[in-house]
Amino acid sequence: MRISVQEAAFDAGAELNAFQAGKVDMGAVVSFSGIVRDLPEAPLRHMLIEHYPGMTERALTKIAEEAMSRWNLGDVLVIHRFGQMAPGDQIMMVATASPHRKDAFAAADFLMDYLKSRAPFWKKEVTADGADWVASKQEDEDALKQWEQD
Repeated sequence: MRISVQEAAFDAGAELNAFQAGKVDMGAVVSFSGIVRDLPEAPLRHMLIEHYPGMTERALTKIAEEAMSRWNLGDVLVIHRFGQMAPGDQIMMVATASPHRKDAFAAADFLMDYLKSRAPFWKKEVTADGADWVASKQEDEDALKQWEQD
């Protein structure tokens, strides 16, 4: 398992190749990369992502460990950037490896839903009109409900 919270850009292809190298006992690797999306109402100058060092890594490690315990996974990778990013820049990447595709897909989906709604990052969108903090969306909150355990 590898968790990286970093300011530097990363090469998703190189990260994925390194992640899956040597995993001859895994039948599936699923990955997702998130990128900064421009805004339809006003061109985005940049997005600023803030976090609390230490706390963020602990939270991401905890959720990755939960994914490992819920599904039959051989490995998990989570990379999340902070700092200033322009439209088209990569924000994050998740990869899961499992002997079977269903577990790899479910775990990646679970991790993405968590990262979107609960990971301790704060995002500000900066346009020519000003800056606004990104608020949580109801659809993201609703997506988390499928993962609630009794």
